[in-house]
Amino acid sequence: MDRETPPPPPQAPPHILVVDDDREIRDLLSKFLERQGMRVSAARDAREARRLWPLGRYHLVVLDLMLPGESGLDFARWLRAQSEVPIVMLTAMGEETDRIVGLELGADDYVPKPFNPRELLARIRAVLRRTGGEPGARKEPPPRAIRFAGWTLEPARRRLLDPEGTEVPLTGGEYELLVILLERPNRVLTRDMLMDLLHNRQAGPFDRAIDVAVSRLRRKLEDDGRNPQLIKTVRGGGYVLAAEVERLR
Repeated sequence: MDRETPPPPPQAPPHILVVDDDREIRDLLSKFLERQGMRVSAARDAREARRLWPLGRYHLVVLDLMLPGESGLDFARWLRAQSEVPIVMLTAMGEETDRIVGLELGADDYVPKPFNPRELLARIRAVLRRTGGEPGARKEPPPRAIRFAGWTLEPARRRLLDPEGTEVPLTGGEYELLVILLERPNRVLTRDMLMDLLHNRQAGPFDRAIDVAVSRLRRKLEDDGRNPQLIKTVRGGGYVLAAEVERLR
């Protein structure tokens, strides 16, 4: 008699760290996200978040930029030095400069206040899907390696190697932007297309999020921002990855 194969063990729910000094927002998000099947830890400021950080393995951090004492930007800088954990920022309306700085520090997305919890949930799930953190996310088997202009990307390990074979660290957002460009080489991608592919939303006329992300990725790829040869700017259009791409299975 054949023995039945036991079902795979259930995956643990994503663990979210919420950092916000507004008690009502912390409580609202904690209860709402828990009802959506997530595990939530909450901190009222950066000091408490630092204390909680080594106590859990977090899939994502929801971070308010306007924190008392140590600012959200300073905490994001500290957090990025510790880990590549995805960060979704909460920003007040009109905080464009802080938002841009946050994106430059490696945040993966932002949501302006006041916000709809369901919109934040959709952003969280989108970031978790992009970074492989959402249980049950279906993915096609990635190629063993992707080569372009002397560089090598290893999707299974989310690792980028320069032409000398040295690993170059990437944030979650930088990695996803590079993958999007590699999937569409020598094709002009508008800012709206990139914004939609990365964040499932359209870019506004003053939204520099994509420009910031491209600039950051260019620095990692040693692509001269004043005269880029790899990720080229198309005036009035967007960006194009000007390279032949080879996928190794």
